Amino acid sequence: MAEVLQIILYSAFSGITVFFGGVLSYFFGKNFKENKRKKEINHFIIAFGGGIILAALALVLIPKGIEELDLFPLVLCFIAGTFIFFFLDKKIEKSGSKFSQLMAMLLDFIPEALALGAIFATDKKTGTLLAIFIGLQNLPESFNSYQDLIANKFKVKKTLSILFLLSFMGIIGAITGFYLLSDLPKITAGIMTFASGGILYLIFQDIAPSVKLKRTWLPALGANLGFLIGIIGEKLIH
Repeated sequence: MAEVLQIILYSAFSGITVFFGGVLSYFFGKNFKENKRKKEINHFIIAFGGGIILAALALVLIPKGIEELDLFPLVLCFIAGTFIFFFLDKKIEKSGSKFSQLMAMLLDFIPEALALGAIFATDKKTGTLLAIFIGLQNLPESFNSYQDLIANKFKVKKTLSILFLLSFMGIIGAITGFYLLSDLPKITAGIMTFASGGILYLIFQDIAPSVKLKRTWLPALGANLGFLIGIIGEKLIH
């Protein structure tokens, strides 16, 4: 029971940042005028999230897949993740959905939460690190999602309520992974590799192109800072 409570605690942290990101976006948009500095900070936050996502992919998700899977299923899972995320991203764009940013966030949040619960039973250090990565990457993603929903005429209260409810997806995913996948390391590794393929596609399709600004280096520094935090986290648990 104590282990389940730990999983709930860590997954709650990884999920509640979905709501906190929206709150930060609310105050950021309210207190800053639309100018170059605001745009730079906004792009810095997005790039920081991209760095964290890349760190999770390179330091946790892919290494776990390589460790547990043979070459063919490893390649198959990665390719499947890449193309499924590609088709979903394409469909979301064509539909013009007001929830496009939210859906993109959930595409990597849900499989990572499942993996978090699954690996926590056998590897608490990696599980803890993954929870930190998920929480940190959700913060800038939900920051961006809030602005997207507000731009599509959603009220502040409704937008924050949506983000608050979605913050519990981490707990649901982690508990599901713990009870259904903790004794299935290869399936867990397959999910992590699948998510890696999709995440890498989203980084270069959506995140990296959107953070480029002329005559400023702040966004690129944000990406490096995000990845550096991942390196520090990986080093601390080993």
